[in-house]
Amino acid sequence: MNKGKTFCEECRRDAEYSIETILLKGTLKGEKYEYIGKRAVCTECESEVYVADIEDENLKALYDAYRQKNDIIPLEHVLEITQKYNIGKRPLSLLLGWGEMTFSRYCDGDMPTKQYSDILQRIYDEPVYYKALLEENKGNLKSPQAYEKSKRKVRELLGEENTRESKLDSIIQYLLYKCEDITPLALQKALYYVQGIYYAFEGRFLFSEDCEAWVHGPVYREVYNRYSSYRFDPIEKIEDFDESVFTTSEKAILDSVIKNFCCYSGKTLEKFTHLERPWLHTRDGLPVDVQSNRIISKELIGEYFVAVKEKFCMLTPGDIIEYSKSIFEQIN
Repeated sequence: MNKGKTFCEECRRDAEYSIETILLKGTLKGEKYEYIGKRAVCTECESEVYVADIEDENLKALYDAYRQKNDIIPLEHVLEITQKYNIGKRPLSLLLGWGEMTFSRYCDGDMPTKQYSDILQRIYDEPVYYKALLEENKGNLKSPQAYEKSKRKVRELLGEENTRESKLDSIIQYLLYKCEDITPLALQKALYYVQGIYYAFEGRFLFSEDCEAWVHGPVYREVYNRYSSYRFDPIEKIEDFDESVFTTSEKAILDSVIKNFCCYSGKTLEKFTHLERPWLHTRDGLPVDVQSNRIISKELIGEYFVAVKEKFCMLTPGDIIEYSKSIFEQIN
């Protein structure tokens, strides 16, 4: 038997107590329950003594008995959901279309309705179901970062491989981790330069997605949709990132783009791209303010940046500084 010390009303002083396992009865929401609980007994006079932690355990046991009889998700499962899917309490509530504090209350012990309980239990049991909810309701989340972090976690749970298509996500996360105050416009242009410069040095493309020749320069449509809510504001910075996902050459080019292009505003980078052949050639014949979904071919991007590399005699990714300075001078 476990022992401790507490005030005994019979002995009128602090006394040691032992803990006994007993059958308890309680009433919750108008129904009576029997459940296994505990009581503390003074080791000297054998009278029952009050211990707050034991009372809390007994109350939890009563609630657990209610949950079990009424098929309500266990509290332990509720508490595990946010860690399991790497999502905060408030974002999860928003994702599900509930009140912002609803899930937080359930974590504090409030009893969910049977309907909400069934949803939470299914989320706990079925990562595939959660992934579908995440994709369907991602627009409910106030922060795109909450979606990105949870998506990576659920893909990990499902054992999905990091395909080449997911390389773009890793690059975006790295840019948001390294850059200060990067807007959606600047992010689009940084991705374009990463793609072109990587091809110039490595002879292959770093990710498979295509960009389109929009009015304001090259744009990756899915990335635009993902961060459009930020409009002209900087995207929320990422505080932690595992840099080991990139090779040495990949990281060198990413860091060079950050240093030599992300130092400029999105509008300045937009002007850069308006002087470059990939965007100009793809929009050939279009008025400057006409919308277009024409794809800028990766081959065109590759050819252009190979030519840039040769023209400026670049030996390492850091040499791209000469090109960024040159094109900046052309717009001023």
